[in-house]
Amino acid sequence: MLQKSEPGTRGPARRRVATVTTKPTNPFFRPSTLPYELPPFADIREEHYLPAFERGMAEQLAEAEAIAQSAEPPTYRNTIVALERSGALLRRVANVFFNQASSDTNEAVQAVEAEISPRLAAHEDAIHLNAALYGRVSALYESREGLGLDAESLRLLERYHTRFERAGARLPIEGQRRLRELNAEIATASTAFEQNLFADTNAAALVLDSADELAGLSADAIAAAAENGRVLGHDGKYVLSLNNFSNQFELGSLDNREVRKRLLDASLGRGLAGNGELAGRLARLRAERAALLGYDSHAAYVVADQTAKTTEAVTAMLSRLVPPAVANAEREAAALKAVSGTGEIAAHDWAYYSEKVRKAEYDIDAAVMRPYFELDRVLKDGVFFAAGQVYGLSFTERPDLTAYHPDVRVFEVGNADGSPLGLFLGDFYARASKRRGAWMDSLVDQSALLGQRPVVVNNLNIAKPASGEPTLLTFTEVNTLFHEFGHALHGLFSEVTHPFFSGTKVPRDFVEYPSQVNEMWAVWPDVLANYAKHHETGEPMPADLVARMEAADRFGQGFRTVEYLAAALLDWAWHTIPAGTDPGDAEAFEAAALKRAGLAVPAIPPRYRSTYFAHVFAHGYSAGYYSYIWSEVLDADTVEWFKERGGMRRENGDVFRRELLSKGGSTDSLAAFAAFRGRAPEIGPLLARRGLG
Repeated sequence: MLQKSEPGTRGPARRRVATVTTKPTNPFFRPSTLPYELPPFADIREEHYLPAFERGMAEQLAEAEAIAQSAEPPTYRNTIVALERSGALLRRVANVFFNQASSDTNEAVQAVEAEISPRLAAHEDAIHLNAALYGRVSALYESREGLGLDAESLRLLERYHTRFERAGARLPIEGQRRLRELNAEIATASTAFEQNLFADTNAAALVLDSADELAGLSADAIAAAAENGRVLGHDGKYVLSLNNFSNQFELGSLDNREVRKRLLDASLGRGLAGNGELAGRLARLRAERAALLGYDSHAAYVVADQTAKTTEAVTAMLSRLVPPAVANAEREAAALKAVSGTGEIAAHDWAYYSEKVRKAEYDIDAAVMRPYFELDRVLKDGVFFAAGQVYGLSFTERPDLTAYHPDVRVFEVGNADGSPLGLFLGDFYARASKRRGAWMDSLVDQSALLGQRPVVVNNLNIAKPASGEPTLLTFTEVNTLFHEFGHALHGLFSEVTHPFFSGTKVPRDFVEYPSQVNEMWAVWPDVLANYAKHHETGEPMPADLVARMEAADRFGQGFRTVEYLAAALLDWAWHTIPAGTDPGDAEAFEAAALKRAGLAVPAIPPRYRSTYFAHVFAHGYSAGYYSYIWSEVLDADTVEWFKERGGMRRENGDVFRRELLSKGGSTDSLAAFAAFRGRAPEIGPLLARRGLG
């Protein structure tokens, strides 16, 4: 997942965190002198954030007002380029702060986040609702064809005009007043949702007294649970911390049915105390804001600026996939019942008996595979190796560069010709101070205008073993490592002039596409053979095991598609309500929405239930969770393109990099795809991949 917030969810509160006296040594007050402008993490303290935010907002408001009140007639340079250059300090502190708020938070950081989120929303409003500033942008837009702009500059002008209008610049004063209130309320509620979920997820970790209760898990997984218990203050006990999604990894291995039920119940119950009410409030506020801006629903507002364009297009695609996905899942359920010898498969049984089917039919045992997936080898001999083969990249670890946490590793990335590209930070381990899930963040955005090269970070949540023990991954975690690195490549390969377009700043329903494409290399024969080696013996994973693994992976597509579609259509249900609608009780709303969608399958809970659906209630994917499967259409089509042209060849990588990954948002996303592929995307490869054809 890409870490990015929706407009209006990072903004200002009326209660104030005490402002610490600003010292002249605040490291955010000047650009970093470290390589690639890597933030000076060794010097950054929590007390630096609020003063830097306050000065950064003040500076950008002054810059925007100077542009708006300029006596000179508006020109592209004195208005649009000037806006692009504004807010340098605010960008520096925001990039660092929101990464820490997700990856290494504490009470002080959460207090700043609760205050600064609505203040940032108000700050954005102050710029976008500045009538004089909008007048200059609008005047340039109306005369754009005669300005002699290059393609990227013309697109930037058009995007600025669209951004101002979508932010409410054309609303009457009273409408703008209400819009400001809504944006502040949305920002406050969104931050509260995430902070509630963070606390609930940590509190809901399953604490077990005996290793016997973990029977079925591999020895290293049991040891990791013991180490997790020690770190979390439960010496002598075993703790299974929760991942952000519903079905936890351990459900496929735990022999004790009661423990499986306790684990899934803990997962499904997160956020019930407070986030149900917040989900309803956010849905109502977003619907009201959409109506104020002239849209039928929040979903209509969102997709109008995405590649999908209309709610009808999204609804049609999702609805088309539901019947075959449910039918596929029903066939899988029959196989599970046969191997279990029971007449019913409960939700906490599905993953467990799926593993039994895989073992019986494909002779695949997840525990047997883990020793072949050691983290450092997967990273260097898998992820980095693939990037070297396809794109010619090189990676040099830089232990001399300090990151924001001791677990974070810093790598310098170089091009095939030896020229520098940027920095990649890998933050792979779970900890109590990190939110769950996996995501990419940008610490420095590439921009020729600002003379900046990219600095990107990947966050995962792999259980950290005891000191000296190897970090062994599930294949799902291996795939996640490749996926998130696809986002990193999107940021690293950016070759745009303007920061507005840098890297992953593309439509939400396009942004997952490059990361999904990068997953293909996880099972590409040359790559898999290079990294899938036993961590003790160095022996490669047997070829027949590889073939069986790929065959077994196809079993379960029904389950995975149903749980995904349930979450996507749940998001859609929340965000297609019209203004003035009260969704009522969150659990009742959720149950009714799933029933309407034909996805009320008790044994397959949605990948995210409403009360812990942070993607859509905290992280900017509201009315956008459909984007994963929307992007997968492009991904599956692109995988076919690579295969048709010989797969892992530098020529292929160079074309994909040049035509797509380097463009960022500087060109229309589907036009970039068509230029790369030679035609519009086709859905056939996706249907075949998911067994829905």
